[in-house]
Amino acid sequence: MILNYIWISLILLAVVMGLVQAIAYGNIGIFTDIINSTFDNAKTGFELSIGLTGILALWMGIMKIGERAGAVNSLGRAINPFFSRIFPEIPKGHPVFGSMLMNISANMLGLDNAATPMGLKAMGELQELNTDKSKASNAMIMFVVLGASGLTLIPTTIMGYRATCGAANPADVFLPILIATYVATLVGLICVCVAQKIRLKDPVVLGTLIGLTGLMGLMVWGATQMSHNKLAVLSAAAAAVILLGVICWFVIQAMCKRINVYDSFIDGAKGGFQVAIGIIPYLIAILVAVGMFRASGAMELLEEGIASLFALVGINTELAQAVPTALMKPLSGSGARGLMLEAMNNYGADSLSGRLCCILQGTTDTTFYVLAVYFGSVGIKNTRHAVACCLLADLAGIIAAFAIAPIFFG
Repeated sequence: MILNYIWISLILLAVVMGLVQAIAYGNIGIFTDIINSTFDNAKTGFELSIGLTGILALWMGIMKIGERAGAVNSLGRAINPFFSRIFPEIPKGHPVFGSMLMNISANMLGLDNAATPMGLKAMGELQELNTDKSKASNAMIMFVVLGASGLTLIPTTIMGYRATCGAANPADVFLPILIATYVATLVGLICVCVAQKIRLKDPVVLGTLIGLTGLMGLMVWGATQMSHNKLAVLSAAAAAVILLGVICWFVIQAMCKRINVYDSFIDGAKGGFQVAIGIIPYLIAILVAVGMFRASGAMELLEEGIASLFALVGINTELAQAVPTALMKPLSGSGARGLMLEAMNNYGADSLSGRLCCILQGTTDTTFYVLAVYFGSVGIKNTRHAVACCLLADLAGIIAAFAIAPIFFG
């Protein structure tokens, strides 16, 4: 529903801005520019979707190998001790732990198609434990906030879009996304723990958070000690090693379990093709609306206003070009994706703003969509502190993205 209002608003604002330019400045040609932008962006949306097909087919094929090899289960078992502490109200050994672990593990590995059904199944099981069926339980809120914070280890789709937009190294945003998404998840987790009086001083919880935070802090510190050229080379190498390691892990684990690796890859790759084709109408719709908004001059006016504010406080004004993506992300994943692609097309995939938009896109999930789908699936109307915790996580992720991008790419 929110995307419907956003789409309509972008088009109507473009028309209004066009009328202002025509009446106030005599720029009659603005309407031709707006109409031409619809054709250009419809073509761009189609070409991007087709170009993404190969990348999605590749990585969804690899992810299918990992799924059948039990990589998701392995990751779930690794984080189970931590989970048992942050969900104290769930009885030990309850089946819902398996569903939640599978959902979050699938999200971390980029298995979107598998993650959502698992998440809805987990919400159903959590509702069975819920004593007040109209009000979100503590466990539900923790689960939803962790999902909305969007912790992802492998941003497959974003790397694919960067490749189709001509990025020199599509994986160069890998580490910045990892750091920013961790910050968002950490803040969301802490907010829920404080609201629910969960013991953050528990040795397992504290040790896990300190260890992961120390690792992320070390990455940021190391980034500040290098030149941008050296950092770019090291970041690209680290991303390549990690991604290659994941592929090897999946393939070797599948071989050990005597799984047909080739057939698994083909099955997953077919899904990648279907996903790429399926997003064509959605991508064209949002790119056309955003293109009209930019062609009318409204986007430029918005960015100039934000840039002026940034200049007043000494912030790099190029970062202002990514603010629309940051504002859109909690409201609409499709809208934010359209703005990210529009920024890369206008400023370049390897520009600071283009890379920042990619980091923002990978930092968190679409908060209001997650809240609506997950709570709506079990009929929860009173979400208590879930919205506040999710939005604080979003804000933390956005701030982290704006702080990290200049370090890596400024």
